[in-house]
Order: sequence, then C-alpha cells, then structure tokens
Amino acid sequence: MRIPQASSRPSLLDRRLLAALLSLVLASCGGTEQERVDNDTLGTEQLAASVPLRLMAANITSGNLQSYDPGEGIRIFKGTKPDVVMIQEFNYGDNSATAIRTFVNNAFGTSFYYYREAGAQIPNGVISRYPIIASGEWDDTQVDNRDFAWARIDVPGPKDLWVVSVHLLTASSSVRNTEATNLVNFIKANIPTGDYLAIGGDFNTDSRSEAAFSTFSSVVTTASPYPADRNGNTNTNAGRAKPYDHVLVDSDLRAYQVATVIGGSTFSGGLVADTRVYSPIAEISPALASDSGATNMQHMGIIKDFLIPGDTTSAGVTVTSPNGGESWAGGSSQSVTWSASGVTNVKLEYTLDGSTWTVITSSTSASTGSYTWTVPSSATTAAKVRVSDASNSAVTDSSNAAFTVTTGGGGGSGTVFINEVLINEPGSDVNGEFVELVNPGSTAVSLAGWTVSDAAGLRHTFASGTSLGAGKAIVIFGGASAIPAGLTNAVAASTGSLNLSNSTETVTVKNASGTTVDTVSFSSSLTGTDGVSANRSPDASSTSTTFVLHTTLVSSRTSSPGVRASGSAF
Repeated sequence: MRIPQASSRPSLLDRRLLAALLSLVLASCGGTEQERVDNDTLGTEQLAASVPLRLMAANITSGNLQSYDPGEGIRIFKGTKPDVVMIQEFNYGDNSATAIRTFVNNAFGTSFYYYREAGAQIPNGVISRYPIIASGEWDDTQVDNRDFAWARIDVPGPKDLWVVSVHLLTASSSVRNTEATNLVNFIKANIPTGDYLAIGGDFNTDSRSEAAFSTFSSVVTTASPYPADRNGNTNTNAGRAKPYDHVLVDSDLRAYQVATVIGGSTFSGGLVADTRVYSPIAEISPALASDSGATNMQHMGIIKDFLIPGDTTSAGVTVTSPNGGESWAGGSSQSVTWSASGVTNVKLEYTLDGSTWTVITSSTSASTGSYTWTVPSSATTAAKVRVSDASNSAVTDSSNAAFTVTTGGGGGSGTVFINEVLINEPGSDVNGEFVELVNPGSTAVSLAGWTVSDAAGLRHTFASGTSLGAGKAIVIFGGASAIPAGLTNAVAASTGSLNLSNSTETVTVKNASGTTVDTVSFSSSLTGTDGVSANRSPDASSTSTTFVLHTTLVSSRTSSPGVRASGSAF
C-alpha cells in the first residue's frame, strides 16, 4: 500500500495560501487565476457540498505530426468539458510556452492550469480546472521519448487529487507490466494514501487480462464497470477492437464515481467518446461526427465522472430543464426548472445563438424550482437557458448542451411535430412502418419540400402542394400497400421505404429551408416490440417530449396512424 505521509501534507489553509501564491507566480509568467467558466460555474469563494469532477484520458491527436494542431481533438475537448485531463502526445504549434498556452486556452479556457513534461518527443501532461500545486515527471525506463507526468491538484474538499499521465509501449505486454511495476513503486513512495489518485492515458493494452492491470490493482481499482460508447462498446482503439485507453482511480475516489451525464444521455460506467457513433452529436457540440475518424486519430477519449465532497455547503444553482437535446415548439409554454441551495431569488435568461443572452425574468423565487416560459418563435438548434443567483451573477449554471426550438414554417401559427412512429413493423412487411406528424395550430402549414429522415439518411420528401391542415395529422408509410383503406391523410415514402432500425433510431423532420422542425431519438424499449408504435404522451401534445408504447396509452390498440390514440379523428 502507499506510504502515509500525513506529516508532510499541508493543512487546508496552507494549501489555499499555496494555491494563491502559485496563482501570483503564474500571473507573472502569463498564467491566469483559476475559476469555473463553463456550465457548472459556482460562486467565487463558494463551493457546493458535493462538487462534480470529470476526469479524462486523451490521446486524441490527429494528422501526421502526433499533434493537436488539426483541431479534431480540440473540438472533442470543448464538447465533453473535462475538469482534469491526463493528456498524451501533448504537442501543438511550435511547442513554445505561448503555443501550449494558446492550445489550453482554446480547448479548455484561460483559467485552466497545465503541466507538460520537458524534453520529450511525444510528451505526457496534465490539464486542470483546479490549481496544480506540484508537478513533475518520473522516469519511464522502457522508452526514451516520454516519461510518466504527474500533478498534485487542489480540488475542492479536504483531499488533493494526484493524477499520472501515462503512455505505455506497444512493444509487448511484459514491457508494459515492467512500466506498470515501476510506476506503482513511484506512487507508493511519493503519494499520500489519504489523497485521491488517478492514472490515465494510453496503455496500449490488447486486453484487460494483461499483467499490467494486476500490477496497477495494488494502487487503483481495475474492475468493471468500464466506460462505453453510445452502442455499449468498451474498446477504445481506432478500430474499436481493443481496450487501449483507461482512467483508473483508487478506492477513495471510486467511492464517489457517478454516471456520466451529457445533455439527455447517461453512461453508467463512463464514456468512450467516439463521435462517429455519438447521438445526438449536438450534445457534445462543437465536436463533429467525423472527428474520431480523423486521419491518424488512433484512440478515443475516456471519461469518468465523480461527485466529491466539497469544502462547505453554500450557494449553488443547477439547470435541470432544458438541459440539452430537447425539442420545444416556438410559441409553446414550457417549464424551465432548476435546483438551488443558499439562493433566495434567481434570474433566468435564454440564448438562441449560444452567445447573446436575453432576460426571461430578472428575479423569481429560487425555492419554486420552476418557471413557465413562452418559447420564442424563432427556429434554432443552438438554444440554451441560464439560471443565476439574482444577487450574485457568479453563482450560475446553463443548459449542459443546446436544445432545439422548432417553428411550423409555411406561415400562420401552425406547429408541426412528430406524434407517433411505428419503427418495428408488424410481421416482416416493412411497408407498415410509419411516421405520423401533427399540426395542433390554428393555421394550415405548407409541407412542400419538407423532409423526413432517420439516423441513416433521407427517407421522404413531401411533394409540391402538400399541406397539413390546422389540427390535423399526416402519415408517411414505408410503402403504399400498407396504407389502410379509407385513410386519406397518408402518403408513401418518396424513397420507396422508411427502413427504420429496430434497435435504436432517430427521426428528424426538416422544413424546405433545411431547418430542423422536430427530432426524436427512440431507445430500444420503444423500438423492440413487434407491431407496437411509439406515441407521444399525452397523445398529440405539442408541449410533451415523452414517448411511450402505444399500448401504454390504449391497451387495446397497438397503433393509430392518422387518428388519435383513442381512434377518434383529428
């Protein structure tokens, strides 16, 4: 076990003084003081009782120079918002202090700290939201172009966090175990047992049964659950066949691990950040779906989240809805919700472009936790809501990711939305798949040129002259043969099929100008029942974002294309 060093550990006050002095030193060298700058901002000198901590291991360079210059990795960092990164191949520009500071500022923020080992061809390093109060490198005897980079970080609460960034050799599993043995010896000799510990990076391990994991298990936990991507794949190399990359923490920190939540998505064991399969990709904007497939990007970023005890219990706010991924109709009434502690009144604001903020209300009671808001009638995919302490703007939080505001288009007050989708057709006749759209407004909406797509591509384009009447529905079937006799408000998919997936699926409606009007992602619980549709609940409600199996609404009916769930006409 690690050797206790209680006598050498500074007190909380001493550490705060040390951090302050370090900030002054950094400022004199072009550094900046640490403060939260993203969605989880807390008030100055105020920390919540429990503090979120996101750790990331990242060897996500691309291009031909083992560098972050091409920008794909930078976008992934921006989209996933880690607090502490154990980074490999830490190269950017000419690698001068100015270039590295520019990279950190761009990818994380001007208030982040960093340590980068010197004299290495592909250096390891650490980037941190919180002050790095000590750092250095330990010799990796098996390789001559990098070492083990470590940092001691003053995270909130009574313990420090020690992190080690590693890049083990591809040579063989025995060489990697030698590296692991040497690192464990460094850790036992230098890191107090009472502090938190994380080892992260590119291990280049072919499997989780390699001896290196048994060696590491003397200081960190190597057991499951493991981080996974949107499809449940826990492997991390470019081909997604081997577990190359890891974030391993000691039992002290493991006790505080929580699910990784981004927007409306939850990853119980942490996230393998593969943008090629992440959906909806807007949750990790500005990352692009193509980023993880960039030239020479051979690894995926690995994320684990923790909720650690903070220093004190004081003021804090957290937006709970809209928190990213929602689709709200312009002109509809929606509830903005939040949680708050130590705050009397809150100020609510929204943005439609991610940068310009407009006040919803300058002050409303924080204890209510909810405010009814009339959504502006401007279509956008970049909307967010911000909640702040009305008397202290430093205590603030905004939506974790963007949400969508839809408009009916075509004039009038019509608002078109997806109401019912039959993804898993009855039997094997895929012509029976359908998507039902509803206009609950008071004016007809022209659908000419509008499109319906699934996760794989375009499935239907509405013909010129198509209109959806006020309060009416229209249904797109996979094929004309499946349209029920007498159902006049129905068309066959213009591409010849809908071809919806019976595992998970996303259906998107766009108007003639290409603006997203509504998009809904369906989990396997809504796609896996043969012949039973997924229906908005309550049925035909423009303000609801919840979908359930049709039999949950009306037990005797498996679907209701073109009519209400009860069978009555629109």
